[in-house]
Amino acid sequence: MRKSRLSWLQQRRLIEHFVAGTTARTAAGLMGVNKSTAAFYFHRLREIIALETEDRAPLFGEIEADESYFGGHRKGKRGRGAAGKVPVFGLLKRGGKVYARVIPDVRSKTLKNIIDDKVVPDSIVYSDTFSSCNVLDVSAFQHCRINHSELFADRKNHINGIENFWNQAKRHLRRFNGVPTAHFPLFLRECEWRFNTPHPKEQQTQLLQWVTLHLK
Repeated sequence: MRKSRLSWLQQRRLIEHFVAGTTARTAAGLMGVNKSTAAFYFHRLREIIALETEDRAPLFGEIEADESYFGGHRKGKRGRGAAGKVPVFGLLKRGGKVYARVIPDVRSKTLKNIIDDKVVPDSIVYSDTFSSCNVLDVSAFQHCRINHSELFADRKNHINGIENFWNQAKRHLRRFNGVPTAHFPLFLRECEWRFNTPHPKEQQTQLLQWVTLHLK
């Protein structure tokens, strides 16, 4: 990556604002830099996060699987089938990390390919009763399903962890008042990183190390 022209002090302050969840416009106003400069630097940080957190290691054990939808029109139909929504599929290892990616559709084949690639056979996979997850019933996994219309959680049979990630990600993205579709995968990776690295000090330390490697 091309080195940043910002001073190291400016970069450190922008990293602090980024970790705090400040928008680029607000960070620029507080620091007295051009808003486009701050926005571009935040974009570079998201690119670095995506690069440094690419994890191809499979998940094993108790895994929660769920799909969600981001963006689109606020009025009218919501959830599955809502206009302009970006479908995302996520896997969460209980007591471990979350893995989330933008997907072209929520067909069984699409979800099965991701699960086959990321989940070790014989793992226990928890999901809701969405029909696309029916494919798990004939796969190499123990499949436990929860019907939200009847019971949200039944002892271990729940997907509260991945639902918590969706809620956290949507709260974070809401402050940006819309994210360009082309940039959404980077924002999603940022949310994934924030969830997997929940302590601000640790986030800041990681970013300082990565920026020193890529931008300084």
